Amino acid sequence: MKKTRRQAAVPGGPAKRFFTLPAVRALFFQLISLAATIFFSTVLDACFGVNISAWHAACLQGSVAAGLAWYGRLAAWWLIIELFFAPAVLLGLSAQLPPSLFLGAFLLFLFLYWTTFRTQVPFYPSGPRVWDRVADLVPRDREVAFVDIGSGLGGLTLYLAQRFPASRFSGVEIAPLPWLVSVLRAGIAGSAARFSRQDYHRLHFAQYDVVFAYLSPAAMSDLWHKACAEMRSGSLLISYEFPIPDVVPSMVLSPLAGDAELHIFRI
Repeated sequence: MKKTRRQAAVPGGPAKRFFTLPAVRALFFQLISLAATIFFSTVLDACFGVNISAWHAACLQGSVAAGLAWYGRLAAWWLIIELFFAPAVLLGLSAQLPPSLFLGAFLLFLFLYWTTFRTQVPFYPSGPRVWDRVADLVPRDREVAFVDIGSGLGGLTLYLAQRFPASRFSGVEIAPLPWLVSVLRAGIAGSAARFSRQDYHRLHFAQYDVVFAYLSPAAMSDLWHKACAEMRSGSLLISYEFPIPDVVPSMVLSPLAGDAELHIFRI
């Protein structure tokens, strides 16, 4: 299996790494587009006596922000967010919705996604077809220590703990709301599965026989470096949907025809 070298740290320290985060860059593009829109509107009014409407200004701001995101090579979904952000804010203000509704939505998304802006790993739930396929990969001849990093609502971990009561299954989730739901589900079901709320980078992979990940393309290189540095020889790293750049998997499986693939790496 081909291994890659650990990438060098981004020069400039934590501050520079912070400003390379896509969410921070997206906010910066919005601020630039807002300033450009205000400047353009002021020039039109002062020189030609033309006043553009708030909706036209919002659409202009969104278009400029989306163009900057495209030039800055942000992912496609950021272009959509940049394009519709200002019109969506204006629409919300024009609807005169109560402030408590915005606060509630903000808190919901905060506790659901938490540090997605930094980790670039949004909430990605898997499904029963994936769980069955992963269960086929769990060794049956011995007790196994299995961890799902980014375990979400805990479905996979709970399912495997029920299937293999002699083994140890745990889930790690950084977002408070999914973690709390998984803990409650385990308690109600009387499951032996255990869930902790922390960043998986704080785990030491050497204590696990199988590490399962359903993260995002942005996280795969760092995950591979951590697995190579910490996992024991013969253990398994399983990534659902997202391959590891420049690394050939030991095996590729698909839950069903047309589904995303499981990429299995034997360390």
